[in-house]
Amino acid sequence: MPLEMNKNVFITCAVTGSGGTQDKSPHVPRSPKEIAESAIDAAKAGAAVVHCHVRDPETGAPSRDPKLYRELTDRVRESETDVVLNLTAGMGGDIVFGDVEAPFPVNEKATDMIGATERVQHVAECLPEICTLDCGTMNFAEADYVMTNTPGTLRAMGQMMTDLEVKVEIEAFDTGHLWFAKQLVKEGILKSPAMVQLCMGVPWGAPNDLNTFMAMVNNVPSDWDWSAFSLGQHQMPYVAAAVLAGGNVRVGLEDNLFLEKGVLATNAQLVEKAGTIIENLGSSLMTPAEVRDQLGLTKRAPKS
Repeated sequence: MPLEMNKNVFITCAVTGSGGTQDKSPHVPRSPKEIAESAIDAAKAGAAVVHCHVRDPETGAPSRDPKLYRELTDRVRESETDVVLNLTAGMGGDIVFGDVEAPFPVNEKATDMIGATERVQHVAECLPEICTLDCGTMNFAEADYVMTNTPGTLRAMGQMMTDLEVKVEIEAFDTGHLWFAKQLVKEGILKSPAMVQLCMGVPWGAPNDLNTFMAMVNNVPSDWDWSAFSLGQHQMPYVAAAVLAGGNVRVGLEDNLFLEKGVLATNAQLVEKAGTIIENLGSSLMTPAEVRDQLGLTKRAPKS
């Protein structure tokens, strides 16, 4: 594959995520107000898109409460700083089994499995420009935890998102996820050209070596828009790798807490550092308006 560097790049900032990072850094936002403020700061630093989860404001634990999403959305929309809003729809597909000898009953306290309509409820109410669709099931780091997204569930959620006229960002953690994403487009459930986030280095999906990365890139149809990220110390190298391979980039505290070894970062600092790398490679940063034009997005107010 010839080198075709992306000359016009947009940065997505993944603001907080749903991992257990809330007590590992004081910069990880918890409340809708804190998440919105961090997202706005990231936008001011150069992020055209902010990808947002919500958390319990008191504990910092992951949440899928539609009221928290609505408060977050209202705060971002009412800000004087423009940014493309991307809400996760990845919550509600978690199974934690008992143990290797007695998988059933499942761990009810840790398991969070809900139906497709409920997983998309906050998207229907908040009407962000973009929402995510984790396009497959996989073992996910912990011993007995499975991130569960069956073909039937993905077809149902994808159709709901398309009917809502919200752009789907396919989150692909391995090549098989891209295979199924192309099937969703073939069936007309997702519109073409689609949008993909290549999620590298997440145990136990696609490892973040460059051979695997380029296999992922080469499985993305040439007319689709795509971004990529990796975790921790690999976050900034993947900013360069994604641009050089022709894509866009994602950084943020969902994926990495450090600006450099021993120095905790804010979202704005991670965006600034990514922007410097991109511009030093000779590329330009896209604005939210340019991203909306490229991706065919419409900025709408939430449902009243």
